[in-house]
Amino acid sequence: MPENGSAANEHASRVREMFSAIAGRYDLLNHLLSGNVDKRWRRIVATRVRDKLPANGASVLDVACGTGDLSLTLFEITGAGVVGTDFCRPMLDIAAGKTSGRIRLIEGDALSLPFRDGTFDVATIAFGLRNLSNVESGLAELSRVLKPGGWVAVLEFSRPANAIFRPLFNMYFTRVLPLLGGVISGSRNAYTYLPTSVGKFPDQSQLLLLMEQAGFDQVRYENLTGGIAALHMGRRPK
Repeated sequence: MPENGSAANEHASRVREMFSAIAGRYDLLNHLLSGNVDKRWRRIVATRVRDKLPANGASVLDVACGTGDLSLTLFEITGAGVVGTDFCRPMLDIAAGKTSGRIRLIEGDALSLPFRDGTFDVATIAFGLRNLSNVESGLAELSRVLKPGGWVAVLEFSRPANAIFRPLFNMYFTRVLPLLGGVISGSRNAYTYLPTSVGKFPDQSQLLLLMEQAGFDQVRYENLTGGIAALHMGRRPK
């Protein structure tokens, strides 16, 4: 259920503070706790995005860009002009050092993006949609900034498809990961929040339905690493 304005602002403040606290160890933990498979996921996103872009003058918006890993991968693989936006300044500071001016970085809220309607050919959001106080509003805002015929790509943790693998992954995700993440980052709460937020987030089929309800067509998803993560793509109708 969507949160009211006060609750939504409080949620955003908590998430911002949490990511600010772990910004310095965020990349290390992403790579360590995923066994570096997160790098492969980002390359897949960038490759799929490349196939949807016009030949010349393409523009990509990476929402909730964090420390800029996906933004940089998008730039390197697609050759498009990439803009990254995030509401956590310490994350953007790290992204700025990493991207060396190749990516335009703008501080902004995913629920109120600082761009005109119909600005971008593609919008991406990786591991950020579940952090919003209102997923439906987030999808609507992504649609708003897309050109007619533009595409959105959503990369998120999801539900493993294999019934045997699922409980093993869930044990790692809910018990081992919070412990390791807490020790290395110094913030146990941040890595307890991760499995909690994923557990509340729509699964693959539910997210597909939400994207269709937000007005996207040609919505499809592909499971990555057995459904640990899923990549959803949809088009803003022409």
